[in-house]
Amino acid sequence: MASRTLSRVTKALLAPALALGVTVGLASAPASAAVWNSCGQWAQTNLNGYTLYNNIWGSGAGAQCIWANSGTNWGVNANHPNTGGIKSYPNQTKAINKSITSLSSLSSSYNVSVPSSGAYNTSYDIWDTDHDYEIMLWVNKTGPVGPIGSSQGSVSLGGHSWNVFKGTNGANEVFSFIRTSNSGSGTVNILPILKWIKDTKKWMGNETIGDVQFGFEITSSSGGLDFRTNSLTVSSS
Repeated sequence: MASRTLSRVTKALLAPALALGVTVGLASAPASAAVWNSCGQWAQTNLNGYTLYNNIWGSGAGAQCIWANSGTNWGVNANHPNTGGIKSYPNQTKAINKSITSLSSLSSSYNVSVPSSGAYNTSYDIWDTDHDYEIMLWVNKTGPVGPIGSSQGSVSLGGHSWNVFKGTNGANEVFSFIRTSNSGSGTVNILPILKWIKDTKKWMGNETIGDVQFGFEITSSSGGLDFRTNSLTVSSS
């Protein structure tokens, strides 16, 4: 079972540097006309209203390089060892900064290409501004990975069917929605999920939604695997 204590962005800012040494720089960025690429552990850039993070934060991580053709088309080549524990969460982040009740819409469309081996999940990671609550939406998963907490049953929301888990990592509450079957592309209507948590389950109040992140939570990718976000957009009003 994965454990997480803070936002991946917060980890990038606060966690001590891992003993990755030159290993981080050994992965190779794709031979394409990327407008940005980096093998830096905490590398980040802003493109087209999104922030991209390489974000290698877990213990025992290997090499990983990120590239981007735009803020909505990016990927990583990751070579993390076949050991337990999350190694990285390379992601694309959109700032929302609106309360749930002030939102009239919040949705996202995704299209990804992911490897058939390794251990990882492709997920949205949604945070309130105080980092009291973390809402994860897993659209696909491969290998021995699982959510925090205990099963809360199943629900159909936002255009998808999910298995729901509720737990805590010691720093914040975590609500995980695991899609009942793997998906490489689709549209998620996020706002009904937030309202279900708030109004139906009463697990949180009228929180201000800070960041909507989307990326790959990688536990292992031995030998070097490619994770590609062909397109990812987040829209709100």
